[in-house]
Amino acid sequence: MMEKHLLFLVHPGICLYIVAFKKKLMNTNNLTQLNPDIEAKSLMEEVSSTCLSNEQYRQKMQRRKQVQEQRLARATQEKGLVIVHTGNGKGKTTAALGMVLRSLGHGYKVAIVQFIKGAWEPSEKRVFSLWSEQLQFHALGEGFTWETQNRARDMEKAQAAWQKGLEFLRNPDYKLVLLDEINVAMKLGYLRVEEVLAGLQQKPAENHVILTGRGAPAALIEHADLVTEMTLIKHPFREQGVKAQPGIEF
Repeated sequence: MMEKHLLFLVHPGICLYIVAFKKKLMNTNNLTQLNPDIEAKSLMEEVSSTCLSNEQYRQKMQRRKQVQEQRLARATQEKGLVIVHTGNGKGKTTAALGMVLRSLGHGYKVAIVQFIKGAWEPSEKRVFSLWSEQLQFHALGEGFTWETQNRARDMEKAQAAWQKGLEFLRNPDYKLVLLDEINVAMKLGYLRVEEVLAGLQQKPAENHVILTGRGAPAALIEHADLVTEMTLIKHPFREQGVKAQPGIEF
């Protein structure tokens, strides 16, 4: 059964008539029965409307605060996460390095192993040298595959990087391990997905690992706790012919 509500909002010289239909289950008495995640999203959509009075806005934001408290109260578990950054958009490694900085700020030990990359000296490596006592940084690739043009050598380097990554994954002292561009190594067949998944099982339960790179395999996505896909909408290299620039790409 649907209820029809007619809301009036008066602006200087303008009267807007808006017809809103709401289900009975969305009234105040039934809100607590909804999934808190769904309700939180619904409330934020509602408060984005310019049709709310100041009092209506206050009431909805008050309810939003209550829902958020419910969500936080039920999130009691702690665990080491398997995190995947994939997709064709820019920012996969950059986002992962933000997590590296957070971990360093907490005083944790962190390891970074870069696959594919390594033919150049990464600027990130120079910056992170400031945390030499907390951070291990290994760029073990030899550059883009179209530059190396040697599949056997690329596979050899990927396997070496994976073995180094495994050392850190198994070591409980390293709270966070970043395996940068490992998804690309799996996509190209340099590493088997099964061996990577088996390696992830050896991670201490409370430690985190981030795997970056486009083309993350479905099995890895299924196994992961947190997956973010970067979507390419515009890129200055493609649309404008702008070259890679320091501080942005490297």
